Amino acid sequence: MAKLYPIGIQNFESLRQDGYIYVDKTELIYQLVKTGRYYFLSRPRRFGKSLLISTLEAYFLGKKELFEGLAIEKLEKDWLEYPVLHLDLNAEKFDSPERLDALLSNQLTQWEDLYGRGKDETTLSLRFKGVIRRAAKQTGQRVVILIDEYDKPMLQALDNDELQEIYRDTLKAFYGVMKSMDGDIKFAFLTGVTKFGKVSVFSDLNNLDDISMKGPFASICGITEEELHEYFDEDIKALASSLSLTNEEACTELKGCYDGYHFVPNGPGMYNPFSLLNTFKYLQFGSYWFETGTPTYLVKLLKHSHYNLYNMAHTETDADVLNSIDSTSVNPIPVIYQSGYLTIKGYDREFGIYRLGFPNREVEEGFMKYLLPFYANTDKVDSSFHIQKFVREIRSGDYDSFFRRLQSFFADTPYELVRDLELHYQNVLFIVFKLIGFYVKAEYHTSEGRIDLVLQTDRFIYLMEFKLNGTADEALRQINEKGYALPFASDPRQLFKIGVNFSAKTRNIEEWKVE
Repeated sequence: MAKLYPIGIQNFESLRQDGYIYVDKTELIYQLVKTGRYYFLSRPRRFGKSLLISTLEAYFLGKKELFEGLAIEKLEKDWLEYPVLHLDLNAEKFDSPERLDALLSNQLTQWEDLYGRGKDETTLSLRFKGVIRRAAKQTGQRVVILIDEYDKPMLQALDNDELQEIYRDTLKAFYGVMKSMDGDIKFAFLTGVTKFGKVSVFSDLNNLDDISMKGPFASICGITEEELHEYFDEDIKALASSLSLTNEEACTELKGCYDGYHFVPNGPGMYNPFSLLNTFKYLQFGSYWFETGTPTYLVKLLKHSHYNLYNMAHTETDADVLNSIDSTSVNPIPVIYQSGYLTIKGYDREFGIYRLGFPNREVEEGFMKYLLPFYANTDKVDSSFHIQKFVREIRSGDYDSFFRRLQSFFADTPYELVRDLELHYQNVLFIVFKLIGFYVKAEYHTSEGRIDLVLQTDRFIYLMEFKLNGTADEALRQINEKGYALPFASDPRQLFKIGVNFSAKTRNIEEWKVE
C-alpha cells in the first residue's frame, strides 16, 4: 500500500484515522502538559504548529483511541475529558478591523451555542470571559485554551501602523482575559510565527512560558536527523533510486536542501517537514516550502529600513532582539529570523551573542531569487534565466558579456534608491553573486565604498574589485597592491584581474578593465 504523507493535513484525528504517517511527538507533548500551564511557541509557517495544536486538542478531549501505539499511550493513565476552546486565526485575510472582530465574534458564538451567553456580555473580551467561566462550571473541569497563529492579523499589518495598533488593542484585551480567569483554566497554548514584543499583545499575559528557544522542546515541531531515518529510510531509498543517486548522496542532498534549522544554540538540527514530505511524495527536490508563501512583508521591511543585505548573511545579535518584534522597530532581523529565513548558526555563551545565517539551500536560494526583481532591473521570470547566463559566461571566460548583463541590472534604477546609491549597488551585487555562488565558487567581501570578489570555475579564476566613483585603474591597482593574486600563484587555471568602477552620476557600472 502506498504511504500517505500528511501534506497540509493539520487535523490529528483525521490524520490518525486515515492512516497517514505521523512522526511521534507525543512524549514531548506529555512533558509539556505535565510541567506547565501557559505556553507560547513560535515557529516558521508550515512547520507543524497547527498539527501540534490539534494533537493537544485530541489529548485533552480524552480521545485515547487516537494515540494507540504512540509514546503517550503508556505515559498517560487518566485520559480525562476537558472543555477545549480552540481558536484558529489562520483562515482569515485581515485587511480591516472588521475582519478580526467578525472572526472572533463568530468563534465566540459557536462556543456560546454550547455553554450559553450572559445578557451583559457586550464586548469580545467579556464574552470570552463568560464562555470560560460557564464551560468550567458546566463540565466540572477547568478549560483548555488553544490559539493557533495568534499573530496573523499583526503580521498582515506590518506595514500599516494604524491597523497594527487597532489589532494590538483588540487582541491584547482578548488574550488578557486568560490571566484574569486563571482559576478556571487548566492549560493554554498559543502558537505563531512571530513574537511581538512584551510591550504589545502579551503585556497583560506575562505568565506565558515561551518555549520557542528552550532546549527540551527544540524538536517539538520539525523532523530531526534520527526521526528522518526512523520513519523515512524506505523513502530515502526510493528517492535515491528515482534520481539515480546513492543513498548517501540522497541524504547529503536532503540535508543541504532542507535541514539546518536551529531553534536553540547547539540544539538538534531540524528538517523542514513540509519540504521533506513533498520530496518523498513526488520523488524530486524542489523549493516546496518557499513557494507556498512569498515573503512580501519582509521585502517591504528590508527596503523600508534601507538594509544592507550583506549584513543579513553575517548577523550577530542577542536574545532580546531575536525574541521581540515591535511594529515601531526598523530592524528587520527579528522578523526574518522568526519567519524561518534565518536561523541560529552559532552562539557565544560569554556575551550571549547569536550568530545567524540561512538554514539551508532551499531558503537561501529561494530568498535571493525572490529579492532580485525588487532590487534590480529584471522581472521574476527573467531572473533565473539571467543567473543561468551569468554562470555560463563565467564558466566560458566571457567576462565582457557578463559585465554587460550586469549593467542591464542597474539600468533604470528607481529614483528613491538613488539617495543611497552605494547601498543599492552593494545589495544588487550581493544578490547576484549569492545566486551565482550556488554554481561556481564565490567569495564576497565588502567594506567602505568597495567590494572585492573571487569567482572560481574549473578553468578560470576571477579577481574583481568594485569601486564607487573611482576608476577601473584604481580598482586594478588595489588588486595588485593587496596581493589578491598571491594565493593562486601556482594555480594552473587562467587568472583574470578585473577592476570595475561604478558611477553615481550614471547610476551604473561605468567601466571595467582586465589584466
